Order: sequence, then structure tokens, then C-alpha cells
Amino acid sequence: MIGLISATAAGAAARDRLAAAWPERTRVYEGPVGDAVRAAFAECEQLVCFLATGAVVRLVAPLLGDKATDPGVVCVDEGGRFAVSLVGGHGGGANELAGEVGELLGATPVVTTATDAVGVPGLDTLGMPVEGDVAGVSRALLDGEPVALDAELAWPLPPLRVSTEGSYVIRVSDRLVEPAPHEVVLRPPSLVVGVGASKGAPVDEVLELVEDALRDAGLSPKSLAELATVDAKAGEPGIVEAADRLGVPLVTYSAEELAKVEVPNPSDAPLAAVGTPSVAEASALVRGGELLVPKRKSARADGHASMATCAVVRRPARGRLAVVGLGPGARDLVTPRATAELRRASVLVGLDQYVDQIRDLLRPGTLILESGLGAEEERARTAVAEARKGQAVALIGSGDAGVYAMASPALAEASDDIDVIGVPGVTAALAAGAILGAPLGHDHVSISLSDLHTPWEVIERRVRAAAEADIVVTFYNPRSRGRDWQLPKALAILGEHREPATPVGVVRNASRSDESSRLTTLASLDPATVDMMTVVTVGNTATREIAGRMVTPRGYRWQEGTQ
Repeated sequence: MIGLISATAAGAAARDRLAAAWPERTRVYEGPVGDAVRAAFAECEQLVCFLATGAVVRLVAPLLGDKATDPGVVCVDEGGRFAVSLVGGHGGGANELAGEVGELLGATPVVTTATDAVGVPGLDTLGMPVEGDVAGVSRALLDGEPVALDAELAWPLPPLRVSTEGSYVIRVSDRLVEPAPHEVVLRPPSLVVGVGASKGAPVDEVLELVEDALRDAGLSPKSLAELATVDAKAGEPGIVEAADRLGVPLVTYSAEELAKVEVPNPSDAPLAAVGTPSVAEASALVRGGELLVPKRKSARADGHASMATCAVVRRPARGRLAVVGLGPGARDLVTPRATAELRRASVLVGLDQYVDQIRDLLRPGTLILESGLGAEEERARTAVAEARKGQAVALIGSGDAGVYAMASPALAEASDDIDVIGVPGVTAALAAGAILGAPLGHDHVSISLSDLHTPWEVIERRVRAAAEADIVVTFYNPRSRGRDWQLPKALAILGEHREPATPVGVVRNASRSDESSRLTTLASLDPATVDMMTVVTVGNTATREIAGRMVTPRGYRWQEGTQ
């Protein structure tokens, strides 16, 4: 919960805008400011104070305890110009909150945390527990001192400016080891514990079994990713509460799935009870991995029979491939999610001209693998290969990566051994449509006229289908020096079904500095004025030019009298 505190009418106005935008995330604290801050500090994970920075400093200073547990505090001036991350930039999430508040209120986020200021990811912001000399190793990273990466597990990380040797060390391990001096240990979520239990098994028995199994195997509970069991035990209170106390999700599988998993210790008892010869081992192994602790039974001091079993598996690290759409070209049309993925990636793969567009968004140390036009399949193979090494990879394309871009060849190359994340982008058709007016207000289709990968016979059949169906058509890749007849042919096909006066929108370099656009007609369009940087949108029989804009009616009843 985010506590909101203000002292003046101006501050209250901005406060109320935030409260209205985030009704489920925020709570307004009224009354004397000092009392409000103290109450919010004790009750909320984060605070946004619409007060002078000095006032907030004096109010929260007596309340501060430990940066690992203090709430994040963001201060917004009463003019709404700046959102300052004041306390708990990393641990309390104030840096990220300042960005969110700034975006919503139109304020400039102010983040002074050293790592954020120079583009180095904070070791406590990587989404996994961290132990050891965080301050010392972070300072070494900032100062450019050699920092070695000791990755016992290959886990996707952002660029960390690390080397093979150094007096400071970042270790990636799920083993129960104490950090050495000048060392931090990152705990990746690599361990899965499969659990079986009799009806009514006490939570303390389940919990003690899991904790003992991890400790005896020399494994850190901070690397526990989930508990797993059979569907029939999804509501078993002892298992459910154990997962809750451990702070991990409970994942369940059907007996049919688990029965297919080969395990070293099958048993007739679970087969008779829930339909699978193994619950603990099978549920831990069902997604693959290395069995570190075979099935183990709980021990009861009262001499009664064991009521719980568990097994521990280390799942193989999975690389991460983000396929990122950069939009049509304008920086403000690159989505925040795309920017976040670019900064998360340790490896960037892309067309050289697209890399140049976003090079400044990358963190220092990002490995850039760029190539020229015509190497799409090679880039896709490279990105997947890097992800299979356990890297965090971003593969970039213009517009939306799934529309005539890199998502298709990348996903054709990738298998289920890596995680693939799609990041949508603003397509050229959408950018052009916004410039023209509303040409895509009803059913529409995009067709590429490039026959480099698609036979012209197939393209022509699709154009004819769109023409006969009276669908608005946007042509991508309409004309190049070596392909100058396809666009006239496509327009002629549409002309067999549409009037010569049908509106046609032509947009070149949509959203870029040299953007140009014009509205013409099917009969008047000169194909020689079109190139590969242009999209051509041809209206349907209902499309009209209204006040210089291209509009395809949606078909609402109020429009019937205007058609």
C-alpha cells in the first residue's frame, strides 16, 4: 500500500489525482502532517509526500530504522514539477515509484542513487535475494575496479561490468555458503521442492521436513522458487500454509502428468491414494532438472507414522530472450516496457540502424551484436544461441516485433529450453493511421508487397481477397528500385472493386523527423512517389475524406445518416 500525505490545497490536488489513478494501491492520510507521516510509515510499504523535501526529511528521520525494511519515500513538490526518490531507492522501491509518479503527474523523476545515476544495475534490484558486502561490491563496480563473476549457475543477469578476476566478487549460487569478504552472493530461484502429504499433515511437520532437506543438502532456502505437489493436494492446509510461510508459490500438477515422470523411488501408496506412483519426486522433476535430494520422509518425535515426503530438484537455468518492438522511430513511441527490457539485457541483437536509435538506452557493458540489412535469420539464430547460454538477451525490431519483424524467425528458431518474452510496439500501420486520421476504424488488413520470401501468386491472391471483401488495406514494403511493378498491380486489383475516388493515405517515415504524409485517391496515386520507407493505406467503399482526414466509419447507428 502507498500512503499519500499532503499539507496544502495544491498538494491535495496532486494527491487526489494519484489516488484516483491508483485506487487499489493508495491510501490517503488526513490530519496533522506529522501524525499522518508516522501512521503511513508504520502501515505502508511506500509513501508519497506532497511536501517540501526538507520537511519530509525532518519528519521521517526519527522513524528510519534499516534500509532493508524502511518503506520507500517519494517527495513531490507542491507545484508537481519533481518526484524525488528520497528514502529506500532500491529496497523500498522509491526509485521505480518516482518514475511512475512522474509519468502520471507529468513530473520529472529525480533519482540520485549512485548505481542508477551511472546506469549500473543495483545488486539489490536484480529480483533475487542478495547477501554479503553489497555496498563494497557496488562501490567497486561504480569505481571501475575489477569485479569477478563466479557463476556456479548460469543465470540471466543484466550487464554488471564484471571480469574473470578481481578482488571483489559476485557469486551466483544456491548453495548454503557464507559470503567471503568483498563478496556478494546472489541467490537465483533455482530450487523446487516437491511435497507429498497425508490428509491432515501438520504444517510444522511439512515445514520442518522441507527446511531440514535443504539444510542437510547444503542448499539455501533463499533459492527456493516453489513448492510443487499433485492437484489432489492443492488444498491440503499443511502444504498450503508451508508454501505461504516460505514465501513461495504452490504449483500443482495432475496425477496423469506426474505418472509419466520417471523417478528413482516409486511407491504403491500414492498410486492408490491419488493415482500416481510418485508425488514428491515427480512433482519436483516434472519440468526437468537435477534431483539433489531423493524422496525423504518426515520424522515425528511422537513415534507416529510420517505424514509428509519431499524431494529437492535444481532446475536448469533458463536463458531469457525478449523480442522487443521499438515502434516506428520516434523516441516517445518506444514503450516503457521496451525500455525496461533494453536495460535488463546483457546482450543486444539487432539491425545496425535500429541499434543506433536506442544505443543510449543500454546499460554500460551491454554486449551489442549488430548486423546489416538482409541478415534477419542470422540475427534470430544469434539471439537464441546467446539465450541458450543463460544470457538475458534483447532482440530488437522496428514497429511491433511480431509484424513483419524479428519475432517470427526468432520463435521459429527457439525451443522450450529458454524463456521468450514478447514486447509489443507501435506498428507502422498504426503510426500512419494516426497521422492520416482514422482509416483503420473498421476491419482492415496489412499486406507486404515484397516477394523476396513470399511468391507473388500468393500475395496477389491475398490482395484479391481483401478487395472482394471490401477491407481497408495497408501495404507494407510497397515499392523498391528492384520491385516497381507490384504496387501498380495491387492498386489495379483493388480498383476492380472500388471507385477511383476511394481515399488513399500515403505516409513516409511515420513519426520520424522527416515524416511526410498526403491524402490522395486510388486513381490519382502515382506509385513512383512511393518507396520502402512508405506505407500506403487504401480505404474501403465506406472510407471518406472529412476535413482533410481519412476516416473509415465504425458503423455506429449515429453514422447511418451521414453515409
